[in-house]
Amino acid sequence: MLEDLGGCPTYWDRQGTGPHEALFIHCSLAHSGAWRGVRTVFEHELTTLAYDLPGHGRSADWDEQGDYQDTAMQAALDLLDRHAHGPVDLVGHSFGATIALRVAQMAPGKVRSLTLFEPVLFATAKDDPAYAENNTYMNGVFADAMRAGDRMEAARLFNCQWGSDAGWEALPERLKADMAKQIHLIPAARCVTHEDVHGQVAPGALEKVTLPVLLLEGERSPDLVRAVHDRMEARFPNVRRKVIAGAGHMGPISHPREVAASIRGHILQKEQA
Repeated sequence: MLEDLGGCPTYWDRQGTGPHEALFIHCSLAHSGAWRGVRTVFEHELTTLAYDLPGHGRSADWDEQGDYQDTAMQAALDLLDRHAHGPVDLVGHSFGATIALRVAQMAPGKVRSLTLFEPVLFATAKDDPAYAENNTYMNGVFADAMRAGDRMEAARLFNCQWGSDAGWEALPERLKADMAKQIHLIPAARCVTHEDVHGQVAPGALEKVTLPVLLLEGERSPDLVRAVHDRMEARFPNVRRKVIAGAGHMGPISHPREVAASIRGHILQKEQA
């Protein structure tokens, strides 16, 4: 259904019949359907909520006022306030994982557990060579394509950085067009991903997140993912980490059952604690 969340007309839905609730937050250039495979696995174990981020899926375009993550996070908080019946198991992927972490940091009482699949908080790993490589790429060929107004080329460059040329070529033209339409949201998020404008990974910030955290990553994901997770794992006080064999950055789509199994183990550990 469509509802005003965070000041933006936002599409969200509820699935499943389980006794506990979970909120799933998708990555940039996708929509809530990216979690379909994982959510289906949990059909009888969890009641799941998901929403389309501003400018994605069936939600309205972002109005470009203020900070993009602020708007997306407030949508999540509004959704939980109005439609969740207690603390939820919160799951986020990529930029969606930065939003999930921020919800847990701002409103820990609303969260039972936190699962982060490759949160793109690159500022955590500024001392790693993989950060410099990413920064050069985004400030170089990607920024050049954006300045030239070639949104399709920018979308191709961004996707190839996180996947492969073959993966991009295999995408349906409709999906490529959708990603090109949304590509301006990638530089809009840079203040979060590279500059940590909200202090999510500032000294002492991760150490204050005491709820159970699961870091998930794909075996074939870029080196920068491992660098970020290395540093986060060292700082979260109650953390587990798991690698999904054969998966890359889009593991929730390509390996939904394996991702769901890891989330299930994390949630059940919380239940038994």
